[in-house]
Amino acid sequence: MTQKLTEAELLEIARKYSFRSRIDSNTVAGPIMVWGRGSVVRDVNGKEYLDFNSGQMCGALGHNHPRIVQALHESGETLIHSHMSMFNDREIILAGRLAEITPGGMDRSMFLTSGSDSNEAAMAIAKRFTGGYEIASPAVSFHGMNDSTRAVTFSGWHEGYGPYAPGHYPILAPYEYRCEYCKDRGGCNYTCLNTSFDLLDAQADGQLAGVITEPLFSAGGVIDLPEGWLQELKRRCEERGALLIVDEAQTGLAKLGSMWGFEHEGVVPDIFTISKHFGGGVSISATITTDEIEEKVSASGLVVGHSHSNDPLPCNAAIASIDIVLEEMLVDVSQRIGAYWREHMNRLAQKHHIIGDIRGRGLLQGIELVTDRVTRKPAFDEGRAIGRQCLEDGLILSVRRKGSVFRFVPPFTTTEAQLDEAADILDHAIASVV
Repeated sequence: MTQKLTEAELLEIARKYSFRSRIDSNTVAGPIMVWGRGSVVRDVNGKEYLDFNSGQMCGALGHNHPRIVQALHESGETLIHSHMSMFNDREIILAGRLAEITPGGMDRSMFLTSGSDSNEAAMAIAKRFTGGYEIASPAVSFHGMNDSTRAVTFSGWHEGYGPYAPGHYPILAPYEYRCEYCKDRGGCNYTCLNTSFDLLDAQADGQLAGVITEPLFSAGGVIDLPEGWLQELKRRCEERGALLIVDEAQTGLAKLGSMWGFEHEGVVPDIFTISKHFGGGVSISATITTDEIEEKVSASGLVVGHSHSNDPLPCNAAIASIDIVLEEMLVDVSQRIGAYWREHMNRLAQKHHIIGDIRGRGLLQGIELVTDRVTRKPAFDEGRAIGRQCLEDGLILSVRRKGSVFRFVPPFTTTEAQLDEAADILDHAIASVV
């Protein structure tokens, strides 16, 4: 029987042996989580929290969903791991199931471990297909933390890890709330894209391989794309023979109220990637593209993979995840939860002037905090203090942009009563700090 340790005992062990480098903290401190069901997690002291970040956004189906647990049990009784160069039945079935819910023609998929892996594979495919090596990404993007994806991650975690391989460029981000081009215009006129591609064309060594973007910039501050921006980006890529890659890690599989985030604009990318809750909490990702692209790069000898690529256990979890998304009609659930949560955010914005902007859709929404709604000066210090108070009061959320943006990602399992409770906690935290 596993020995149960106290929080103090666990933290003492962590201080001695755990690597402290985490995405938002390098300190050793509680809470230490030990249990989760649905939208609630519990720490070692028995305190419960509403998890409005869905773990690392990977538990959006709900923590320990019984269908995912069942799939893991099935694989534990049959085959957990398989040679990556040989097919196994789970990966083949998963590829077929995934093709049923992807846009027409986007039928070819490979399965990897993390979102970083899938984006690295997507960029490798773009390079082999076009013959170019240069990749661009918006300046608020997040695409991963291995060397190749960190090179096109500009929302943070970029400085101090280079030098990166040549050929990775930022383009201007369509951040309407703070864009000097579109300020007070009431819409984007794509000056940001025109300027970005003028610079890209001037810097290009040759053929541009691709542009990778999110359909909603999540880690960069829950920033919506302006209407038409993604269509314009696709057109500019086509003009240059470059591929458009859309990173759906944080947005896909019903999270935004549509199966895929890019559907909002009626755009079909050349390649797109998924991860996060694709495995229902189990680590798996996919890179998805067309027959034409797959045929050319496979014939060229492209090899992408790791020791656990296509493993049957995570593939079986992903099959269950697709079943859950379809059978529980999670596209509709996301729209319903999103609308209910937006009502709370609008109400709180009327009460608290520190809320300057409300953004996002479906399960992925955010608020930007400002000290003044006219100047829009970011409320960094206040935001960090409010975030700490929310955690103390039992609400987990993600604090982005140095404290000025809160990101909310409640699981699909979240009830209206839990949304009410979370809004009350946020209301109290704002009132206690401001």
